[in-house]
Amino acid sequence: MSIGIAYNKRKVNYMLELKNVSFSVDDGKGQKEIIKDLNLKIDDGKFVVVTGPNGGGKSTLAKIIAGIEKPTEGTILFDGLDITEMSITERANAGISFAFQQPVRFKGIRVLDLLRIAAKKQLTTAEACKYLSEVGLCAKDYIKREVNASLSGGELKRIEIATVLARGTKLSLFDEPEAGIDLWSFKNLISVFEHMRETVKGSIMIISHQERILNIADEIVVISAGSIAKHGPKDEILPEILGTSAAVGSCNILEKGGNK
Repeated sequence: MSIGIAYNKRKVNYMLELKNVSFSVDDGKGQKEIIKDLNLKIDDGKFVVVTGPNGGGKSTLAKIIAGIEKPTEGTILFDGLDITEMSITERANAGISFAFQQPVRFKGIRVLDLLRIAAKKQLTTAEACKYLSEVGLCAKDYIKREVNASLSGGELKRIEIATVLARGTKLSLFDEPEAGIDLWSFKNLISVFEHMRETVKGSIMIISHQERILNIADEIVVISAGSIAKHGPKDEILPEILGTSAAVGSCNILEKGGNK
């Protein structure tokens, strides 16, 4: 008598999966391919840093995931759902946040108002202050301030991160958050990301050249010439790229004490 053994094979869904994604633009001389047949899989609950040489396609990749740019070819899955044709708003509602290199200023809107918009509910002042405290800001000094030119670059970055926390999204994307801030603000930013790594339940993806940000990653993705050159655990990838053009290189100005 033969005995048949049945195995239940569960289909694995990654939190984020890009399948054969390409992106081209017309540069006046024809179509220029920025992203080339890129494949990427990210598990849930990961802190991922995307790095690589300037012009390699890092920021374009982040914008494609957020829906700011639409891929020329390929498919994007988020929690198993095809979001390739979804708008920015639809992706935001699905659970994707995007933080720009230069946060937007909103004249006439208070920090409290911005946090309430992000949370999509009427937060109490105490609830809003909690998010500000999590990013290292003295809540009582900021809660009623306008999100305008009176705030420094570092303050705006942390307020923007507070709005991401208030939204509670499944994937938080940050495009070179170190851009345009001084060394003191950068050190505080690192502390905020370290705290997020320990407390945020969703996944975090940061586009960055900075070694200190690379050092707190779970995984590192290296993008060069529109394709993934390396992807793996930090302890495996970081030693391979330190000191090369694929990582910090000439973009390590902040680490030496200057402004970017």
